[in-house]
Amino acid sequence: MADAASPTAPIVAIVLSALVMTAIVAVRYLLSSGGFALATRAKRPGLYKGLNRQIGAELRWSLLSAAIYGIPAGVVAWGWQQHGWTRIYTDAGTYPLWWMPVSLFVYLFAHDTWFYWTHRLMHEPHAFRIAHAVHHASRPPTAWAAMAFHPIEAITGTVVIPVLVFLIPIHVGVLLAVLTIMTVMGVTNHMGWEIFPRALVHSRLGGGLITASHHHLHHEKYRCNYGLYFRFWDRLCGTDSGVAQPGWDR
Repeated sequence: MADAASPTAPIVAIVLSALVMTAIVAVRYLLSSGGFALATRAKRPGLYKGLNRQIGAELRWSLLSAAIYGIPAGVVAWGWQQHGWTRIYTDAGTYPLWWMPVSLFVYLFAHDTWFYWTHRLMHEPHAFRIAHAVHHASRPPTAWAAMAFHPIEAITGTVVIPVLVFLIPIHVGVLLAVLTIMTVMGVTNHMGWEIFPRALVHSRLGGGLITASHHHLHHEKYRCNYGLYFRFWDRLCGTDSGVAQPGWDR
């Protein structure tokens, strides 16, 4: 067994960190998607009836994506803990307190920007056939489809946060909030029904956010509603088709 002085010790530590992060991502997916799937069974009984084969495929692709997300996250986590890599900080006094909500928005907007343009690129015919068709095989999408990506698409999605933590300071608690929002919105946007109140979805605030009512049209029409969190880029680029009509999820 390698000891702390062994030249192989860092390699072992990195591999273990990658495995741990992969397990964390996989468990997070299973708990979040499983929880919202149970909510669907309670609130929309029968909505996923006859979709067992599709859900099985969503699970397999998503667990593969968990490894693709977890490996770089594990390497970055190891570098942060062992060598101070990244600009993640733990002392809330390192930056002004107002930076916490600002950094939250900066991370979400940067992620949303990357997602919009790579997602739109994935709808070009060649890229769609090779990779993105895997995700759109979920018709209708279910709570299990949030991470159901071809490995090529998963790789495009996994680079964003690891790159941002090297560039933009963020408190570890705010980073956890970013990851939580990413998980919740990724799942709820694919549930096949709108979990948020209609009053919010059609309000001024809700009108700028992506919810299931908005993303459902993407899975129906393909060439619209590409965003992840915000409707900013869809509206700016003329790809916003609004939200699904009331009753689409019943």
